[in-house]
Amino acid sequence: MSVLSKPSAKPSAKPALPPEAPAAPPADVCLLMEGSYPYVAGGVSTWTHDLIKAHADLTFHVVALVADRSARKLAYDLPPNVTGVTHVHLQDPAPGRRWMAGTGRFLAALEAPLRRLQQGGGLEEVAEIVRLLDSKRGKVGRRLLLNSEESFRMVVRMCRAALPDASFLEYFWGSRALMSGLFATLLAPMPRCKVYHAISTGYAGLFAARARLETGRPALLTEHGIYTNERRIEILMAEWLFEGADTSLALDRKKRDLRDLWLDTFASYSKACYDACDRIFTLYGGNQEFQRRQGADPAKLTVVPNGIDHAGYSTVARDTSDRPPTIALIGRVVPIKDVKTYIRAAGILREDIPDLKAMILGPLEEDPGYVEECRTIVRHLGLEDTVIFAGRVRLTDWLGRIDAIALTSVSEAQPLVILEAGASGVPTVATDVGSCSELLLGRPDEVPPLGPGGAVTPLASPLETARELRALLLDRPWRERCGEAIARRVARYYDKVEIDRIYRAIYDEHIAMPDRPTLFDPLQ
Repeated sequence: MSVLSKPSAKPSAKPALPPEAPAAPPADVCLLMEGSYPYVAGGVSTWTHDLIKAHADLTFHVVALVADRSARKLAYDLPPNVTGVTHVHLQDPAPGRRWMAGTGRFLAALEAPLRRLQQGGGLEEVAEIVRLLDSKRGKVGRRLLLNSEESFRMVVRMCRAALPDASFLEYFWGSRALMSGLFATLLAPMPRCKVYHAISTGYAGLFAARARLETGRPALLTEHGIYTNERRIEILMAEWLFEGADTSLALDRKKRDLRDLWLDTFASYSKACYDACDRIFTLYGGNQEFQRRQGADPAKLTVVPNGIDHAGYSTVARDTSDRPPTIALIGRVVPIKDVKTYIRAAGILREDIPDLKAMILGPLEEDPGYVEECRTIVRHLGLEDTVIFAGRVRLTDWLGRIDAIALTSVSEAQPLVILEAGASGVPTVATDVGSCSELLLGRPDEVPPLGPGGAVTPLASPLETARELRALLLDRPWRERCGEAIARRVARYYDKVEIDRIYRAIYDEHIAMPDRPTLFDPLQ
């Protein structure tokens, strides 16, 4: 779930959870999760769940940044070393008082750093806002910061200064959504932990910056994908948010608009997080160039790839029975996975392989509208007997029956499914996003070269996807060579046992660090 997703109409029953901060006992590590663990299944959530289980002797507190206060069902059974969960409701900050003396003066002081934060600011602006909010903690909240007459006047001034040519109605609601998430993150209870570990920038990274400022404890960041890049795609696709956007054919859009406001704000949050964190990890070298461009200190950057349970996946037995040729897309059925390209590729592929089975293995509940659009394409192409929506499955039960997987995403970091399937000897055809090329064709430091573990295709290309899948399905020696190559690559570089050892050394180092000055110390 993303911060731009509309809330579900039918929330699930509320599960039993560990205590919220501040009632929860202090933990060794605080994991900061936006729109993912423990409520949304997927690659990042599974990585987080496995990380917690791998360090059973450490205690973890989870800060779950979610859209609203709707009841949610756990996608994972929380391990016993998760000692607390704090919820941050991005669309619904704590209410606070209805009235406070000096509200106008307070909001006037808040206005300047807010404006800078929406136009490329960083940690300095976050610190200034945190100081101001802390001076009124327990008093200010949604009522005064978002719903009061004084806050409306502040928004009018900010609109005139930042986007004088924009529709005020659009600015009001767009800016309100941004400030709601900001205030919810900065006013939420702060769990006491020895290390704060954000698993993205955005609001999770903003919380990490705040934790570093307020507690003096180390902050870490692991970026699977580059948050600002993913939000850029999402923001440009969010037609419901930008219904009045410029639709002219002009090639040079000179005026700043609401999209720029959102993108600049999230870039500011990333910069604040980069500046606050002691170490910044990502999954492959290509991401580091984006991080440097957005202001990350190169001295803080380290590549730590994803790892998978090599021992478990490498022992999956191949099904050698007489069965139909089978491909699979493994992942959530959401737009960023571009499942529609996979379905169209399956339609093209079926022309040469009539008994083809094209599985879709992944959760269906995150975006029901998109799932229905995909089902409509299946019906339109007459693929009801070919394309099968299996929902969320136990992957090891299926990999032995799959000949090749397809990954058609428009954005990825380092997809675990390529590694999991690869450990089982299953090759992949993937779009050229994230580290897919590195996983399938080889790392720069791969000596000797192991050979291709599949193929890489352009974005949104059903024809190219079908062509590469056809080669794997119809040329058995080629498929076997690719399967052997990707299996050797996973064993050499991506065994989770080694990755867990690396993260344990990181945690031990930072847990042992002494407290540092906080934002509220007299000399700060």
